[in-house]
This record gives sequence, structure tokens and C-alpha cells, in this order.
Amino acid sequence: MLGAVVIVSAGTVGYMYLEDWTFLDALYMTIITLSTVGFGEIRELHAESRMFTIMLIVFGVALGGFIAAAVGQLIIEGQFRELVSRRKMEKRLRKLSDHFIVAGFGRVGRRVAVEFERQQVPFVVIEKDDQSVERLLNDGYLFVQGDATEEDVLREAGIETARTLISTLPDEALNVYLTLTARHMRGDLNIIARADFEEGEKKLIRAGANNVVIPHILGGVRMAMAATRPNVVDFVQMTGFEHDGLIIEELSLPSDSVLDGKSVIDSGLKNKYGVTIIGIKKVGNRMSINPGPATVLNSGDVLVLIGDRGDVERLNRDLRL
Repeated sequence: MLGAVVIVSAGTVGYMYLEDWTFLDALYMTIITLSTVGFGEIRELHAESRMFTIMLIVFGVALGGFIAAAVGQLIIEGQFRELVSRRKMEKRLRKLSDHFIVAGFGRVGRRVAVEFERQQVPFVVIEKDDQSVERLLNDGYLFVQGDATEEDVLREAGIETARTLISTLPDEALNVYLTLTARHMRGDLNIIARADFEEGEKKLIRAGANNVVIPHILGGVRMAMAATRPNVVDFVQMTGFEHDGLIIEELSLPSDSVLDGKSVIDSGLKNKYGVTIIGIKKVGNRMSINPGPATVLNSGDVLVLIGDRGDVERLNRDLRL
């Protein structure tokens, strides 16, 4: 751009000096010469002016070629980068297994993605909006661009090997339709769906959702608790967002676990690992909150623990040795 301004300015000044033309005539002659429109000379030129015109054409053509080459290179490099980026993403998608699929990258979906990123769990986002896709690129998240309700898009996101589908689409009807589609494709898939109102919860459950979350109800409960039980809210925030390394985690006891058949008090989890069992879910039963010390642990039990992240991870490693 600067080069074009310089050469137009130089041509205009040159014609004004050599031919004693007005600014408008000199500018006009410069433009038609550089653009090669073939209008001819507006007035007969002297020999010096013709030599100047030849030089102006040569420099103009060279500048035009340089600009065209630079623009072409930018286009080609942009397309190449896009192609390479897409190939890398497709390769990462093919490697996904036992992952989470987040349908929608609005306010709720983005928060889910941030939490998954923090927990370092594998996930892929499905989004069709161009602006949201731009945010996904900037955030560096793995994604598939398309309509999450379409089977081909779900297959591209790896629904056949996914662990859970989280439907956070902004329209409740779309969440119902996505749940129906996903349940038809995978009868054993864990599906968590967002509902806008209480009535939508029943529809989503009937459509095949395992769990339904209504964000405004959760937000209202949280605000009421913050007003009446602020210390409880502080505790939930500390454990839910891992403040000071404290977390609530769930672990499943493997079939050959050394804890199989031991009671809570005999397990030694508190003394050895510094973690506390706050819930046990036995196979086929509901969650038991705050189990007693005599409660027997069995293989397949899901333990809900509270403790330091490092201690919980150490216990998890030891259970799988």
C-alpha cells in the first residue's frame, strides 16, 4: 500500500515538473499509465517525459507483480495452514477413545470445556456457528464444525467410542432431538442434557438422557445457599474448583483390589492416604452418603472421596497396581 502511494506521488510530481501540468492532469496521467488502460497521452509529451513514462510503467508493473505475489503467497500459506491444521485435527479425532463430546459452545458449553481442560480429560466440541468456531480455534480446543443433531457429524466426533455426550445446545427442542439421535446411535452412551425449564426435564429423560441439568435452577439454589449458608458455599467452591488442592473425586474399586472385603475403618484410607470416604455407590444400589465405619467395601463399588489432589491420585495409582 505504501509503495503504491509513493509511486503515484512520484509520477504526479514528475509530470507536474517536466510538463508544467496541473495537479489533476498529472495525477490523471499517472493513474492511466500505471493502470495500463490504454487511453493514450492526454497531451503530447516531450522526450524527457516519455522516458519518465517508461520508467513509471516499469516500476508500476514491478510493484504490481510484487503485490500480486505477496497476496498470492498469503492466500496459499493461509490455505496451507488451514489444511495442515485440519489434517492434524482429523488425526487427533481418529485417536480419540473413551472421551467426552460437548455439543454446543455457548456459555454453558464453554464452561464445560474449560472444566474438562482443567481436569485434563479428552473431549471434543461440536459447533456450527462461525464466531464460536473462531473462539474454539483461539482456545486451542479440539472441535468438529457442523450440526450436532446430524449423525455424520456425531460419527466424526467419535460417538462410537465416546464415554459421554453433553448436550448444551441453546434450544431445548434441539437438545431433545440430539438426545434421540444419540440414543438411537448408541444405546449404552451416557447422555447429559441441558433443559431450560422443569417441563423439559421429563422430555429429555423420555428421549434417552441419563441426566438432565437445568442451569437456572442450579444458579438459584447456589445464590440462596450463598445468602443463608455462605460457609457451605465456600466449601463447595473449594472442593468443586480445587482451591488449595482439595477435591472431591470418585474412584471405582477394581476386581482385584486389596480393599475388597474390608470395612471402611479397616481400609486405612484415612491414615495412609489422608482421604475420607463421604459416599459409596454399590452396584445396582443408590448412593450411600457418609457410610459408617463398619460398611464393607467390595469390588465394583464407586467411592466418593474428599482429600488433597495428590493423595487421591496416589490412591488411584495404588489401586491399579
